[in-house]
Amino acid sequence: MYRFKFQRAALLACLSFFGAASAVLAANATAIFAGGCFWCTESDFEKFPGVLGAESGYTAGKTPNPDYKSVSAGITGHTEAVRVTYDPSKVSYAQLVEYFWKTIDPSEKDRQFCDSGTQYRSGIYWGNDEERKIAQTSLEALQKTGRFKTIYTELAAASTFYVAEEYHQDYYKKNPVRYNYYRTGCGRDAQLKRIWK
Repeated sequence: MYRFKFQRAALLACLSFFGAASAVLAANATAIFAGGCFWCTESDFEKFPGVLGAESGYTAGKTPNPDYKSVSAGITGHTEAVRVTYDPSKVSYAQLVEYFWKTIDPSEKDRQFCDSGTQYRSGIYWGNDEERKIAQTSLEALQKTGRFKTIYTELAAASTFYVAEEYHQDYYKKNPVRYNYYRTGCGRDAQLKRIWK
C-alpha cells in the first residue's frame, strides 16, 4: 500500500512538472524573418534580450522539403530565414520587427550584402493578422523617414518553415573563426553602420 502511494505521488509530481513545462512552452511565441545569410540573422537574433533561440531554415518557396544545395542554387523559390522563439513577456513582436530592420539593408532587391539571388531576399513573414498589421505599420513608418528610396523587404503570410541541416544551426558558435571571416569579408556590419548610422 505504501509503495502504491509513493508511486502515485511520484506520478503526480511528474505530471505536474511536465504540465508546468508545457505551460512555459505554450507561453513562448515564434516569428520568422529573412535577412540574407541565415548564419548572420540567427546570430543577431540570439543576442537580443527576450529571444530564447533561433533556427536557421528555408521558407516562402514552392519546393517541398528543400535542402541547402537546391536553395542556394536559387531553384526552389525559398529564402534563407530564421524562426525566432521568444518570450512575449520580455520582448514584443513589434520590438523584434524594429530590431530586424537594423540588421538588414532593406533597399537591396534579391540580395543582402555580398550574397545575391532570391534565396537571399529579406522578408518578414507574419503569422496572424495582428502581426501583419505590426509589420505593415513598421514598414510604412520606415518609408516615411525617407532613408531609403525603395524598400524591397518582402512582407507575406508565413508558410511552411523547413529547418536547415544541423551543421547550419548555431554556425557562429560552432565555427567562430570561419563565421567571423565570412561576416567581415561580406561587409555586413560595415554596410549596416553606414546605412543606419
